[in-house]
Amino acid sequence: MKIAALQMVSGIQLQSNLAQARQLMEQAASLGAELVVLPEYFCAMGARDTDKIAYCEAFGVGPIQDFMARAARELRLWVVAGTLPLQADDAQHVLNTSLVYSPQGDCVARYDKIHLFRFDNGREHYAESDVVQAGAQPVVCDIKARNGEVWRLGLSVCYDLRFPELYRMLSAQGADLLLVPSAFTHTTGQAHWEILLRARAIENQAYVLAPGQGGVHENGRRTWGHSLLIDPWGEVMALQASGAGVVLGSLSRERMQQVRQQLPALTHRVL
Repeated sequence: MKIAALQMVSGIQLQSNLAQARQLMEQAASLGAELVVLPEYFCAMGARDTDKIAYCEAFGVGPIQDFMARAARELRLWVVAGTLPLQADDAQHVLNTSLVYSPQGDCVARYDKIHLFRFDNGREHYAESDVVQAGAQPVVCDIKARNGEVWRLGLSVCYDLRFPELYRMLSAQGADLLLVPSAFTHTTGQAHWEILLRARAIENQAYVLAPGQGGVHENGRRTWGHSLLIDPWGEVMALQASGAGVVLGSLSRERMQQVRQQLPALTHRVL
């Protein structure tokens, strides 16, 4: 099954970001991809964190969700809308939500980001919980390739990557492909991004697909990019360092089984 991570450098304007997302989805489809995954906040990186509140949507209703459903249906793709802001329990917060759409345009899975980023090194300061309400439930979902193979997705977002217990739970539920749509900062990405992604692949003997925001944004923020596809042995199969683009690769059931058979670490778990 061919899959693609779509790297973006999203700006402030919603419609221009959606147009770029559509262009990248069309490019991936033309290359044979059956599943495409957009990065965190593909729809907009606002001038301020609170801008998310202005374009958040109720689950199942809104122009961003309508756009994603239509694109999935028209391009006959499985589409993971990296994240978009959905309404939370109060008007001062949003949920940072990843949605999975079938090639028929149906939303078949929803994951609300559980772990909320906080970072302060004296020069950069981020506190996601100021605007985002945390989710609570790990989510897996099955997708069917055109050849009939079923692959189980394990959903996660960005800062979740630092919490291996989440991925162990997804693995225990049978996840074959771990998704990590992200907007890693340049500082933290340069230090930790690839090593954490490869670790999640190695310890769970699963594929990892991680589409990122990658560049300098209109709001002045700089994201790390380096969107990756990693195999169950921890080898990087495809990468794009910066700028918008398509990171394409193929899943192989035989490769995953080979890794799990030659080093049956998942069966050796004690705790």
